[in-house]
Amino acid sequence: MVNVVFDDNFQRTISKIKDQEVQKSVKNKIRKIIENPEIGKPMRNVRRGTREVYSGHFRLSYAYYPKKDTIEFLDFYHKDEQ
Repeated sequence: MVNVVFDDNFQRTISKIKDQEVQKSVKNKIRKIIENPEIGKPMRNVRRGTREVYSGHFRLSYAYYPKKDTIEFLDFYHKDEQ
């Protein structure tokens, strides 16, 4: 079983979402990531070691540590804030 860790910044951002469709989409993406942690696009350069999944106009950023079998959800942001 994969261990799941939520960063404080991630929890704060998710708690502010008002749109029900976006909330539902985020929950589905989190579920899919937990089922298959390598589903996201690997990032390069400064964000090396993290992965991202697209959810509409938003990005869900996470890190997967296969040796520890842990997923850490880092950030959720609009694509224009990149």
